Amino acid sequence: MKKVAIIGAGPAGLTAAYLLGKAKVAVTVFEKDPTYVGGISRTETYKGFHFDIGGHRFFSKSQEVEDFWTEILGDEMLERPRSSRIFYNNNFFSYPLVAMEALLKLGIFQSILCVLSYLQAKVFPIKDPKNFEEWVTNQFGKRLFNIFFKTYTEKVWGIPCNEISADWAAQRIKGLSLSSAIWNALFPNKNKKGDGVIKTLIDSFRYPKSGPGLMWETCVEKSKALGVEILMNQGVKNIELKDDLWSVHTSNNEVLHGFSHVLSSAPMRELIPSIIPALPPKSLTAASKLGYRDFLTVVLICKDEDAFTDNWIYIHDPNVKVGRVQNFKSWSPFMVPDPSMACYGLEYFCFEGDGLWTSSNEELIALGKKEISQIGLTNENSVVDGYVVRQPKAYPVYDHDYKEHLLDIREGLAAYPGLYLVGRNGMHKYNNQDHSMMTAMLAAKNIIAGKPLYDVWDVNEDAEYHEGGDRGADSGIVGRAVPEKLS
Repeated sequence: MKKVAIIGAGPAGLTAAYLLGKAKVAVTVFEKDPTYVGGISRTETYKGFHFDIGGHRFFSKSQEVEDFWTEILGDEMLERPRSSRIFYNNNFFSYPLVAMEALLKLGIFQSILCVLSYLQAKVFPIKDPKNFEEWVTNQFGKRLFNIFFKTYTEKVWGIPCNEISADWAAQRIKGLSLSSAIWNALFPNKNKKGDGVIKTLIDSFRYPKSGPGLMWETCVEKSKALGVEILMNQGVKNIELKDDLWSVHTSNNEVLHGFSHVLSSAPMRELIPSIIPALPPKSLTAASKLGYRDFLTVVLICKDEDAFTDNWIYIHDPNVKVGRVQNFKSWSPFMVPDPSMACYGLEYFCFEGDGLWTSSNEELIALGKKEISQIGLTNENSVVDGYVVRQPKAYPVYDHDYKEHLLDIREGLAAYPGLYLVGRNGMHKYNNQDHSMMTAMLAAKNIIAGKPLYDVWDVNEDAEYHEGGDRGADSGIVGRAVPEKLS
């Protein structure tokens, strides 16, 4: 008999729960939060205003993922225009960079220096780039790296760019360079396809009316109708393997027995030491060394002055601490109950326990009001209320050693049958939402089939530039760096 325990009611956990429930597999979901489902894809509310924690565009090149979203929400999904820009030196630049626009706005002197810096990088490239700074410098030149990549990236990760693995750049901005961007701007060839052409980002995406949490709240309701048990306010302290069956020890001191499989989207650093019997010391040490980046959102409710219509703006100004500003009304007008009001989310990247994280809500709201006025998006007098949302372990950190740590952990996990790690934190991969869902889909397929058809670790191994290409371009589960069946 198949009986599955799922740790975490985020996109990965709930995707697996729903699909396994449809296949009439017994499923129990353990979620430590007493109120919200969806993880970082939840929607929080305050006085009728809805907030997206981090911003979630519903777009995938996998038709199976697109069909899943449609099956869950149907007409509750809106089609929304995509717009995001970079704020630097009191100017707004298109994102991703439009080469000619960027050079014109930088000014003739700065542009010449940027082009010369780029040519120098092409003539004398850094061989075998190991870190983010080296990789991006090879693609754009040192000067453009300093202007458009260094400040924002170091705000996000809290460490110097030369301490971030080159894998991060290769995954997120693969295929882009200054020369190819200029060439495609001057000589666009929309009909040509292939590796030599940069695919533009999507110009629209789907979005739930009241935020991404609506997707996962509805998924919970539909999963329960299929017989899935979802336990809120039930964290997991330990999982124990004995005689090929798993037991789950909860934070409420309960023990549930008899699970044939466990799917975990819990942070890997927390899960690995909770497994009984213990993994080898090398695996435990590796898990303890995995890093995470946290962030908080300062929500400002303002009088609507039509300051900007972007979904978000990346703030590359080193004179302010804010890293990104969201406009929730641009995600969906249904997220702002009063059309005369606007609602902005200022994202501050930090480490749990540092000065920003431990600041009072009043201090953070005052900082947000000051900095949004300093940027020029609205003035302090138009702000009528504020709210703060903290999100721990938002991003798994890709440092120099993370790959070795993952290999050590996976080697130790080989001795634990029926255990699948899925999702962003579960696999310590900076997955987009659809990638996280894909890992869950593949794990569910393996469980339903009773044999390993897919290797979930291959998802997003060689992802193209994120959000590029056509929606649902790949039929079935195979697509957007989703693996083929194992031979």
